[in-house]
Amino acid sequence: MSAPPHAAADAATPGAGGEPAGPRHVAIIMDGNGRWAKKRRLPRVAGHRKGVEAARNVVRAAGDLGIEVLTLYAFSSENWRRPAEEVADLMGLLRHFILADIEELAQAGVRLRVIGEYRALSPDLVRLIDGALARTADNRGTTLVVALNYGAQNELVEATRRLAERCARGELDPAAIGPAHIESELATHGLPPVDLLIRTSGEHRLSNFLLWQCAYAELLFVDALWPDFDGDRLAQALDDFARRERRFGGL
Repeated sequence: MSAPPHAAADAATPGAGGEPAGPRHVAIIMDGNGRWAKKRRLPRVAGHRKGVEAARNVVRAAGDLGIEVLTLYAFSSENWRRPAEEVADLMGLLRHFILADIEELAQAGVRLRVIGEYRALSPDLVRLIDGALARTADNRGTTLVVALNYGAQNELVEATRRLAERCARGELDPAAIGPAHIESELATHGLPPVDLLIRTSGEHRLSNFLLWQCAYAELLFVDALWPDFDGDRLAQALDDFARRERRFGGL
């Protein structure tokens, strides 16, 4: 029997003293901004602003904790269903984050990567994102992946369509298609699979996020609302990960 997809790349490597190494790739569904604001009788945008601060702190902590890749679910393809005013607030916060933080990220060696249909955003925002990507392209520290206008089902549909087009052109035998072919067409190609997926706010669902990449991920659902999540809570999540035994379908 062949090894399961991701098993070779995803298996924990023993660290010093024989303990499992920490996760290479951590993904976070940042949930709870609105509830954080509601508890304080504040407008939802106040929760989103506080959520940006939490993201900033977690990105800094990820580098200190040795995380190779950190993926943040910033805006899903379903979030367009929210009120137009809230969507505008979120886009404004994204602009501010890029303008205010890109130099710090660049100086810290962070490499920015964006997944999702971000080119559907406003032209000025697309230009800012492209500039931030170019500014950090040569960095070799933590890779910060931001999911913008992203949905995993659409990602898989697009990957399947591209493979079908290759088959139609005679470039690929349909019978030869395997997991590596699909992975090569995903937005996350070249990145390690997700080792640890964290969702804040006590919700227990994936919400159309990295469905393929999380096939063998450890899932951690925490009660803290996203604006209250910080570097200490991220470190606690890594401690929880270290106590788990990952078997990838084996014994």
